Amino acid sequence: MKHLLLWMPLGLFGVFFAVVASGIIKPTDHTIESRMIGKPLPVFALPAAVPERAGLASAEFQKGQPRLLNIFASWCVPCAAEAPQLAALKQAGVSIDAIAIRDSREDLDRFLARWGNPYARIGSDVDSSVQIALGSSGVPETFVVNGKGIITYQHVGEIRKEDVPMLLGKLQEAL
Repeated sequence: MKHLLLWMPLGLFGVFFAVVASGIIKPTDHTIESRMIGKPLPVFALPAAVPERAGLASAEFQKGQPRLLNIFASWCVPCAAEAPQLAALKQAGVSIDAIAIRDSREDLDRFLARWGNPYARIGSDVDSSVQIALGSSGVPETFVVNGKGIITYQHVGEIRKEDVPMLLGKLQEAL
């Protein structure tokens, strides 16, 4: 019995180590996917977020060509990090529209001047109502929308360099 009591702390440490190691090896995925995938965009018409770009309406996505819809904000650090990838997608001929979340024109002007403006249209969603209707849980998020206005793919988080070919493929699939 004394020997068992001597080994018990080591056994408890082993169990603790196994639990921690399993969480490190296979972490839980907390990504929230939109329930709108495979469904039409919600109907919306947003005012222009910046003077040099038109506002954004859901009807723009029903004109026959697939497009990207990027949800971003000037106060979002990962949004700045994905700017070069959005520029690369635009240079590849991708039409990109955006919804700016809870932002002011002045802040957006500074953000776009610093990081570039790859967007054809930018709608201002000051209360995040369109973002919520899309099933978006944060910024940045990017949706692939086919030419009939159906959401075919959702990319959660910033677009990284290695994501660009995949997004180009998703746009091809949406044709």
